[in-house]
Amino acid sequence: MHVKTTYRTRDEVPEQEKWRIEDIYPSIEAWEEDYRFLEKQIPKMKQFDGAIHSGTALYQYLSQNEVMEGKFNLIYVYGMLQGDIDTRDTRAQSLLDRARQLAVKMNGATAFFMPFLLSLEERTLREYIQQEPRLTYFEKDLFESYRYKNHVLSKEKEELLSQLGEALSSPSQTFNMLNNADIKFGEVTDDNGEKVELTRGMYSKWIEDEDREKRRQAYKAYYQPYLQWKNSIASTLSSTIKNNVTMARLRHYPSALEKGLFGDRVPKEVYEKLIVATKANISSMHKYTAIRKQKLGVEELRQYDMNAPLVDGVKMEISYDEAYDTILKALAPLGEDYVKTLKTFKDARYIDVRETPGKRSGAYNLGVYGVHPFVLLNHHDDLDSMFTMIHEFGHAMHSWYSNSHQPRISAGYSIFVAEVASTVNEVLLIHYLLNKETDPAIRKYLLNHFIDQFRGTFFTQVMFAEFEKITHEKAESGIPLNVESFNQIYESLFRQYNGDDLVFDEEVKYGWSRIPHFYRPFYVYKYATGFASAIHIAEKLLAGDRATLSAYLEFLKSGSSDYPLELLKKTGVDLTTSEPIDNALNRFEQLVIEFASL
Repeated sequence: MHVKTTYRTRDEVPEQEKWRIEDIYPSIEAWEEDYRFLEKQIPKMKQFDGAIHSGTALYQYLSQNEVMEGKFNLIYVYGMLQGDIDTRDTRAQSLLDRARQLAVKMNGATAFFMPFLLSLEERTLREYIQQEPRLTYFEKDLFESYRYKNHVLSKEKEELLSQLGEALSSPSQTFNMLNNADIKFGEVTDDNGEKVELTRGMYSKWIEDEDREKRRQAYKAYYQPYLQWKNSIASTLSSTIKNNVTMARLRHYPSALEKGLFGDRVPKEVYEKLIVATKANISSMHKYTAIRKQKLGVEELRQYDMNAPLVDGVKMEISYDEAYDTILKALAPLGEDYVKTLKTFKDARYIDVRETPGKRSGAYNLGVYGVHPFVLLNHHDDLDSMFTMIHEFGHAMHSWYSNSHQPRISAGYSIFVAEVASTVNEVLLIHYLLNKETDPAIRKYLLNHFIDQFRGTFFTQVMFAEFEKITHEKAESGIPLNVESFNQIYESLFRQYNGDDLVFDEEVKYGWSRIPHFYRPFYVYKYATGFASAIHIAEKLLAGDRATLSAYLEFLKSGSSDYPLELLKKTGVDLTTSEPIDNALNRFEQLVIEFASL
C-alpha cells in the first residue's frame, strides 16, 4: 500500500507520526512558570559572587545552579522543537529568542564562578569536600575544571564574554534561517511534465533516480539558491571561523583545532592521523569512482551521478511501519532489552516522522534528561530513510540508556562517542539485509548502498574535516576567507578525494556553502572516527561475542563518566593507534573488490 510521505501542512500528518511536545510542558503557561522562576533565581546566583567561603556555600551554589540548568534546558528545548517543526513559526522564534536572552543573563550571573574555582588551591577544595559530604556528587567535575585553568580568563573578562554569547552565535543563526526558512530551490519537471519547486525530500529521491536528466535537473535546482546566496553564506561561514580563532587566542589555546579537541581530551594527532591514513589509502575510493563511471556507461562522470544506483531495475520502497519492524529485527544482536525499549518509542510518539513545509531539514535525536528522547525525521518510504531512522535510533537509545543509568551531572555524552552508537546500528542493518536477501540484484544493490554509506560517512567527513583544518589555519595566518578562497580549497580537496574520473560542474566547488556542520567547529571528524569504531564493534557483535555486547551496553550507559577515548577502549577500540582506521579502510577496499567482482 502506498503511504503519503509529503504533506502540504502539518495538520495532514497522522497524529501518531508527530512527537508530543506536551511531554516537556503540558501548556505554554507551564513554560512561563519555569521562565519566571529562572528570572527570579538568576539574581540570587549573583549573590554567591565573593561569598563562597565554605563547603556548605559551595554546595548550595552548585546544587542551585544544577536546578537552574535543568529548567533552562527544558525551556530552550521546548522552543527549539516547536521551531524545528516549522522554522517560519514566529511564536516559536519568540520563545527561542527569550530563552537565549535568559541564557545570556544566566551566564552573566555565573561567570564569576570558574575564575573563583580556579583561584582556589586544590588543598582548599579538598577541605571543602571533607566539610560537606554532599559535594562528592560534584567532585569529579570540580577537579576536571582545573584542566581548564590556563584557558579561563579573569572574572571581569569572563562576564564580558558571556554578554557577547548571543552576538557570537549570530552567524550560525543567520545560516540556519537562510538554510531552513528562506532558501527556495529551483524548479524541476515532474513525471507529469509540470514544473514544480524542488524540496529537500524530493532531492534525496531524485538524485538517486535512474533517469540521468532527472538527476541533473535536481542537482542544478538544489544548488541554485546556494550559488545565489554564495556571498552571504561565505560571510556567515567566514565569521564563524574567525570567531573560533579569536576565542582560541583569547583563551590561550595553541590553535582553534586544539581548542575544539580539548574538551574530549583528544590529542590533535588523532585528528591528523585520520586525515593522513585516509589519504594514504584513497586509491580504493578512486577505484570505486572508476567503477561508477564504467557501470553507468557514461562518457563523463558528473557529481550528480555519484548517488545513482549501479544496479538497474531495483527500487526499494519501504513504508515507515515496515522499516520500523525491520530495524527491530536487525538490532537483535544488541539484546532483548535494547529491542524491547526501542519498540516502545513509536507508540509513545517520541518521533516526528514526516517532511512538511518549513520543517527543519535532515534528522536528529535530542535526549532530554528527565523526559525522553525526541527524534526528528523527514521520512520518505525508501532505503535511505530507513538508514537515517536506524542512525537516529542509535542516538536515541544511547540517550535513553545514559539518562536512565547516570545522574544528571554525567548523563550527557560527548558527540565523539555519539556517532559510534548510531553507526553500529547502521552496520547491523546492512548485514541483516544482506544476510536475508536471496535476490542477486537486490544483494548487489544493498552492497552498493553500503559502499556509498561508507563513502558518505567516512571519506566525505574526513574531507570536510580537512576543509575545516585548512580554513581555520588560513584564518589564524590572517589570510582572507571569501567565496573564492572557500571554492579553491573545497575544489582541490574534492579532486583529491574523488579522483580524476569525475568531471566537475560549476556547482561542485560550492559544496562548502550547504554544510551546517561547519558552524559547529571540528565536529565532522567524529563521524569518521565513529564509523571506524562502529565497524570494529558491530563485526564482533555479529560474531556473537558476548563480552563485546556486555562492554558495548555498558558503554551506552556510561554517559560522560569517563573521557571518550577511555570509554571506547573498554569496548576494544583504541583510536590513539591507527588500527581502527586502517581496519575500516581495509574493509572498504574489500567491499569495492567484492562489488567489482559481481
